[in-house]
Amino acid sequence: MPGNEPPHDEWTWSYEGYSPEQERLREALCTLGNGHFATRGAAPEAEADAHHYPGTYAAGCYDRLTSHIGGRQVENEDMVNLPNWLPLRFRPCPDGDGGKPPWWAPDQPGLLEYRQYLDLRGGVLSRRLRYQDPASGHRLRVVQERIVHMGDPHRAALRTTFTAENWSGELEVEAGLDATVTNSGVERYRDLSGAHLTAAEAGSAGEHTLWVHCRTRTSHHTIALAARLGCSAGDGRIRVTALEGGRALQRLVLTLRPGESVHVDKTAALYRSGDRGISAPLTAALEAVERAPAFPALLESHRLAWRHLWERAHLEVPGETGRILRLHHFHVLQTLSPHTAGLDVGVPARGLHGEAYRGHVFWDELFVLPYLDLHFPEVSRALLAYRHRRLPAACRNAAAAGYAGAMYPWQSGSDGREEAQTLHLNPESRRWLPDHSRLQRHVGAAVAYNVWRYAEVTGDREFLHTQGAEILLQIARFWSSAAAYEAADGRYHIRGVLGPDEYHDAYPGSGRPGIDDNAYTNAAASWVLTRALELVRGLPHPRRDHLLAELGLTAAELDRWEEVSRRLCIPFHGGVIDQFDGYHALAELDWQRYRDRYGDIRRLDRILEAEGDSVNRYQASKQADLLMLGYLFPPRELAALFQHLGYRVDEETWDRSVDHYLSRTSHGSTLSGLVHGRLLSREQRPEAWRYMQEALRGDVCDLQGGTTPEGIHLGAMAGTLDLVQRGLTGLEARDGTLHLAPASVPELCSYGFTIRFGEHWGVRIRLRRDFLEVSLPSAERSALRVALGGHTVLVAPGESRTISLTEPPRP
Repeated sequence: MPGNEPPHDEWTWSYEGYSPEQERLREALCTLGNGHFATRGAAPEAEADAHHYPGTYAAGCYDRLTSHIGGRQVENEDMVNLPNWLPLRFRPCPDGDGGKPPWWAPDQPGLLEYRQYLDLRGGVLSRRLRYQDPASGHRLRVVQERIVHMGDPHRAALRTTFTAENWSGELEVEAGLDATVTNSGVERYRDLSGAHLTAAEAGSAGEHTLWVHCRTRTSHHTIALAARLGCSAGDGRIRVTALEGGRALQRLVLTLRPGESVHVDKTAALYRSGDRGISAPLTAALEAVERAPAFPALLESHRLAWRHLWERAHLEVPGETGRILRLHHFHVLQTLSPHTAGLDVGVPARGLHGEAYRGHVFWDELFVLPYLDLHFPEVSRALLAYRHRRLPAACRNAAAAGYAGAMYPWQSGSDGREEAQTLHLNPESRRWLPDHSRLQRHVGAAVAYNVWRYAEVTGDREFLHTQGAEILLQIARFWSSAAAYEAADGRYHIRGVLGPDEYHDAYPGSGRPGIDDNAYTNAAASWVLTRALELVRGLPHPRRDHLLAELGLTAAELDRWEEVSRRLCIPFHGGVIDQFDGYHALAELDWQRYRDRYGDIRRLDRILEAEGDSVNRYQASKQADLLMLGYLFPPRELAALFQHLGYRVDEETWDRSVDHYLSRTSHGSTLSGLVHGRLLSREQRPEAWRYMQEALRGDVCDLQGGTTPEGIHLGAMAGTLDLVQRGLTGLEARDGTLHLAPASVPELCSYGFTIRFGEHWGVRIRLRRDFLEVSLPSAERSALRVALGGHTVLVAPGESRTISLTEPPRP
């Protein structure tokens, strides 16, 4: 019932009190979406200012503009901030001849209560507040409920309930649509062009329905937004007051009586060119709002859609850890929902929650798809299809750089060209600096890794043998062409790249960007080449012959792949794997001095540059680099990878390497704690939980210092889910068998989840201290093979097997 307090339970994310400096963080974490579009959790009465930033973003809707920076022309493509459907504000109507009072806002005097609740189970954002007019003493209670419909990917709705507590009189309500918005949500981008919407028009279809219509400047997406206003009070009077300059406004006057509640419902629909099954966006938007049922029915169908999602994505973790994981789960599901499967989009690194990274697609899918593979494989396949559609662009990127095959861009957007900026602003020094991040060639290895793992988990051979094979083989071709043989050591070398670390983009004093023989990049390239050869050899003969002919692959080229895969250089020094060639020769940093001086040194690169120094001079990493290998590959597979390359990396060598980089990493990325926590949990080290907590709290506490208000970190959120799902259970999919090797983390010793594995839709796994329980629903058609500790058991449909982790399982 409106006005009743939602329960403070494990499915509720809540904020008490109004805190202007926290508003943008709350807006990001209270974003609502459905995979098609999302709207930040901004207050409906708020306009963009220092504390508020309303934003609505549609998956894959980009536009490109040119800016003049530092005497140069810089072109950037952005995910576009679309017309705002939220605007709704209110104020008391004046008595007699008095002037009009100001519109109410929480920043004004008179705020008695302010509470915000995000219902994770049902996807509803609620706001409850009480306001007392300082002049009259009149108290007003306001309750708002907001949804972005998970069942209908084009609809959203806002219900506002007004209750006068101690007075009678009239309340003026103004509702509107605004197509004058710009991209201005990231402070360091504000010198860049952000006016992406043009040709804005506003109109009405009767007194109750408004619309705005516009297009993006260079990509020519047409966007239409319509909204219908309704009121539960029979005497509510609605009239259109403005239709100009891309804004449409309606005015509604309510008569309130003490203790009586009046509902004002705003139902919106957002369409754009390219949406399926429509003739024109404006026609579709108007029809959608006119056909939309009343708010209670919309809310019910929305909650039902969310219930179906949670059934496919069951995760049970106790305590505060479980509550944060549910929030992460919620944001992953509403960014990449089953609706995503029908779109041509990738994994936006910052979700649909803000404008940081300009909505681009990086390598973060490496941390997202392993989760989706086991719950929503149709979404994983669609995200891989996004990469396949941009394979020709990746091949053009490689050819332009002098390579063969496919070189996927570090930042991808609409069409697969490289979108990484050439200049970036250091907020500490306010200087624009060259940006060499496009040299992170390892993004191609991430794409190949996801193709292979998707096929392993789902058994989707059809995809692997068609689109997946084309992606994998062209990436392998790139790595082969990027590797140069040197007779001095009889090894192949990959030069002029950046590793995942990102701090080191050149050698000290060098005029050439990039570093040589990044160990992670070279090892990942070897893995890709090996998997590509395995794929070719396993293809049915007609398909293999056709594919080799189509790609122009010869036996000689495949022989080179084999040679390069075995002889890529991995640098070592002092019994430790060097992050890259020459890393050990860099100076040691006085970490304690910088911590004492600055406190938070996660972005050490910015601090040093502002001092006139360079992080390139030091053994200091932003995030896990070499150690990413231990994140991606279980010990058995990692040992085999180094052995294939002709190197012996035993447990002692790997442990020394882990310790070496643990003490030399600033964790300037939300992904870093995730990687370190997973590695250390596998080794049952006590520090594991501290790093896991860093990953869990990264966004909810904005540990990176102001980054979360610009958009959540989707890779880190999905990665924490996968940490429980695969990291702590040691879950692997190989040869149609579910392999498990649970790691012991005392702080998280009881949890459970449900996955889809191959043809099994409802595999339930639960760990309770020293016991692992695996069960199948009775509706399953075949038994599941589970391997644990060298033993294999069969779990039959309708059966639950409890396996001791301290004793060998019975076959």
